[in-house]
Amino acid sequence: MAKLRVHSFSVSLDGYGAGPNQDLANPLGAGGVALHQWFFATRTFQRMLGREGGLTGVDDDFAARGFAAIGAWIVGRNMFGPVRGPWPDDAWKGWWGNNPPFHTPVFVLTNHPRPSIAMDGGTVFHFVSDGINAALARATEAANGQDIRLGGGVATIRQYLCASLIDEMHLAMAPVLLGSGEHLFAGIDAPKLGYRCAEHVATADTTHVVLTRRA
Repeated sequence: MAKLRVHSFSVSLDGYGAGPNQDLANPLGAGGVALHQWFFATRTFQRMLGREGGLTGVDDDFAARGFAAIGAWIVGRNMFGPVRGPWPDDAWKGWWGNNPPFHTPVFVLTNHPRPSIAMDGGTVFHFVSDGINAALARATEAANGQDIRLGGGVATIRQYLCASLIDEMHLAMAPVLLGSGEHLFAGIDAPKLGYRCAEHVATADTTHVVLTRRA
């Protein structure tokens, strides 16, 4: 059965998945870039950009897991772009240029419908305005037996987490404090929802934690 998986989602030591004051110039919020330094250095990230090189090892192994057996993605509107409210036009097509790194169907959660967008490399953005369950159903069908990867942002992951729909969640805890921003677990009783820590590995740049949901 297909699983809904979160991978390489970076959080600060005080639990924030994004810094405050997110905008076009600062999509991860103030201080948010520091959460992802471990990922930027990996070979997996460099390949996403079409580059050679990058570090191998434990961090790269965890990064690479997030692209194995993934047949579709679900992302929040903030992860797709900075536009708020009704779409003014069809000009914005994501942060990633003409060839986004997904190479699968991507289902974008939004309150405002919009026609699908086919990009280079096999990525097709579909905009889902009827809720998280509808997005998961469509992504499961599109994944054709493979798993679905749930991207950010924090609000999107919190919705699926509160509904106990996430099967596996890999968090990378960066050795930084943000103090404010978007908190991942605020008000959420993860053990009560059936989650437990199944794996944890510390490296020089982060601590990898994998949570799984009891059947």
